[in-house]
Amino acid sequence: MNPPFLQPGDRVVLFDGVCKLCNSTVRFIIRHDPHKHLKLASVQSPEGQALLEWFGLPTEHFNTMGFIENNRLSVRSEAMLGLAQYLDQPWPWLRVLRVVPRAIRDWGYNRVALNRYRLFGRYETCVLPDADHEGRFLGGD
Repeated sequence: MNPPFLQPGDRVVLFDGVCKLCNSTVRFIIRHDPHKHLKLASVQSPEGQALLEWFGLPTEHFNTMGFIENNRLSVRSEAMLGLAQYLDQPWPWLRVLRVVPRAIRDWGYNRVALNRYRLFGRYETCVLPDADHEGRFLGGD
């Protein structure tokens, strides 16, 4: 059984739609995923909320980026390294960072994630996709 809103083979990046750093990351993903391998969903969207519920995660506070592939959810550094393989070169090379123990990678990830609003700011409301992002966001087809 597939998670809600997903078709077999879908790869989805879950992100905080009010976080300026997360939105910059999403724009980076769109720019570097010309073949549209990845779909996007903010955790504040109905699709994002349903996916968080499906995976048993909190729907109110989500302090990490998520990556869903093959009906499995990765978070923190594993999510970043997992999605990087679908970006254009040189970004797939980031997977070499898997030699660094996950606990160390996640420690560094968490330092940024837990301070992202203070360091980068936040929007008052979830930023809506631009018209040229058609088909990139879950539920936006």
